[in-house]
Amino acid sequence: MKKKVIAAGHICLDITPTFQMESQSGTGRVFVPGRLIETGKADIHTGGAVANTGLAMKILGADVTLMGKIGDDAFGNMVMNILGKYDADGGMIVSKEESTSYSIVLAVPGIDRIFLHNPGANHTFRASDIPEEALEDAALFHFGYPPLMKSMYENDGSELVGLMKNMKRHDIATSLDMAAVDGDSEAGKANWEKILEQVLPYVDFFVPSAEELCFMLDKERFADWKRRAGDGDVTEILDIERDIRPLADQCMAFGAKVLLIKCGAAGMYYRTADRMQLLGVGGRIGLNVGEWAQKEGFEESYVPERVLSGTGAGDTSIAAFLTAVLEGYSLERAMNLAAAEGASCVAAYDALSGLKSLEELEKKISAGWEKRRT
Repeated sequence: MKKKVIAAGHICLDITPTFQMESQSGTGRVFVPGRLIETGKADIHTGGAVANTGLAMKILGADVTLMGKIGDDAFGNMVMNILGKYDADGGMIVSKEESTSYSIVLAVPGIDRIFLHNPGANHTFRASDIPEEALEDAALFHFGYPPLMKSMYENDGSELVGLMKNMKRHDIATSLDMAAVDGDSEAGKANWEKILEQVLPYVDFFVPSAEELCFMLDKERFADWKRRAGDGDVTEILDIERDIRPLADQCMAFGAKVLLIKCGAAGMYYRTADRMQLLGVGGRIGLNVGEWAQKEGFEESYVPERVLSGTGAGDTSIAAFLTAVLEGYSLERAMNLAAAEGASCVAAYDALSGLKSLEELEKKISAGWEKRRT
């Protein structure tokens, strides 16, 4: 019998124009005031942690219930139609008072993505939106993107802390993903260090990106990263010892048990807590504590067949990782598959079209899939 998963949190409709141009080196060369940029057909897909990670896990074979909040409107109908194709719309929350969230994704070749985002109903998502009966036999609760959900970051994250604490009361393993924060927004002014300090004791798998985490824990360091990168991709200039490990130290001190820090095209840093702390991971997930305890490393990315868009690459990497965990894979094998899925995802414009099964990924890895050496 498959272990049951709940993928909850942020969901939206992603509208991605396709750009018919060569790889660019900076946004200043593309987005010039007064310039008309001809684009191709728009790709319209669901986005956010619920759709990207949740649907990816379902496609990979996990037993997943999706729980996101949308409005009773045209965009909401489109979201439900897309989820319905995967038989994944049954757990969704539809509000007549709220509008459906949407994003305009500007994925120019050679440039990291730019998002224009309306949070919509995500801002009012609360722990009470999740039925208690849905938790009775769940093994894993994955929650994504609290920085894009006002109810989850206001009041120093008390709603988020209560949500994750409730999952632990039900002996459910918890996973938490973050999202980029606009420093000038209300979310950017929240005390994220305090929020993480309060919530991480109730998080088993913490899977942020390096940039997200650095902004939350060390704004001075984040400003230094931006300065060093110039117009380039921040993740290309990061050093594990100098830049990543100090952030990881803080997360582990706050109580994270399994930490993955996504470092863009370079790969993913990982670290696990000691055996005693890992015993606190939700029991139904069946983690082999002795095999997972006190490990640290960096999983380099695989060389993708082509690069069309980074949309959903981090989310699908996490989907592969969590699915592998549910299947009882070792940490090292789960990290291999996470890196491989991310490399597969970037070969498509959306999060799901490039997805490959764990079996396909393992075959490709066994056949000598080349790593991207940093």
